[in-house]
Amino acid sequence: MITLHYLTDSRAHRILWMLEELGLEYEIEVHRRNAQNLAPDSLRAVHPLGKSPVLVDDGVTLAESGAIVEHLAETYAPAMRPTEGEAAREHRYWLHFAEGSLQPALVMKHVFNLARARVPRLLRPVLTLVPRMIERAYLDATLDGLIRFVDDHLDGREFFVGDALSCADVMMIFPLEASASRHSGGASNIERYVRGVHARPAYQASLKRAGVPYAYA
Repeated sequence: MITLHYLTDSRAHRILWMLEELGLEYEIEVHRRNAQNLAPDSLRAVHPLGKSPVLVDDGVTLAESGAIVEHLAETYAPAMRPTEGEAAREHRYWLHFAEGSLQPALVMKHVFNLARARVPRLLRPVLTLVPRMIERAYLDATLDGLIRFVDDHLDGREFFVGDALSCADVMMIFPLEASASRHSGGASNIERYVRGVHARPAYQASLKRAGVPYAYA
């Protein structure tokens, strides 16, 4: 039996989508964020770090999105993981790009936005000075470059690699959903790609199976 420990509005949704694409039987345990918008303590009973997603498959507990995605492909859907030639190299690249390049920049931008919102209004000109300097000197240009790079890659493509859904698509959807939600405009290929994923029957099924709202859908 497969059990997915699902945290609301998190990377766990791409795992839920993959499970639906594969047509696997599974159970889902939904963990809701606390008042501080963090993962609840209930997840620490599943994995010491208390993060999500966590997948339990036949008694084996797996954490980290990439590791879970690769496990599901290796075990249940080898075709979703190209292993030969240029397709394999390209697939490996996007599989790691999602969390290695794009997601860190998005997270940093999100944290800065949260910090600004929580600083008292009268103190914002002083306490948000350093984040603004970092954004102007590095983050905004870096994020724009990453988004442009991905948007160019998706020009004329339905999928990230080849002509079929792969693990690269599963890994890339979460940061692209966040990007399309927070930084819309000027990335028409990304917006088209996200709409295409959201229209897939398995993705629609994943939204229903979660039973809770998903902010990026």
